[in-house]
Amino acid sequence: MKSNNTKKLRLYIFKSNKHIYANLIDDNTQKVITSSSTISKEIKNKIKYGKNCATAQIVGQHIGVKLKKLGIKEIIFDRGHNLYHGQVKAVADATRKEGIIF
Repeated sequence: MKSNNTKKLRLYIFKSNKHIYANLIDDNTQKVITSSSTISKEIKNKIKYGKNCATAQIVGQHIGVKLKKLGIKEIIFDRGHNLYHGQVKAVADATRKEGIIF
């Protein structure tokens, strides 16, 4: 889903065995603009368990708030090699609830 002609930023979701990460990437400059994950300082204290749908929802909400603060309204959602269900869907839904369009 990499396109150098687009001005939209890409929200890439990565899941490890213990954590879930959401990175906002600018493909033109190949830099990470902002990120949120289950190991972020702001989120680490809010979660009780490692990686599940509830924590994925918190990560999605947190990245949505960060995007709004940066003035970003539209993005490209990149789920990587993950299926669109469970934790990936929870991140996407929580990000959409914050008003981000993709």
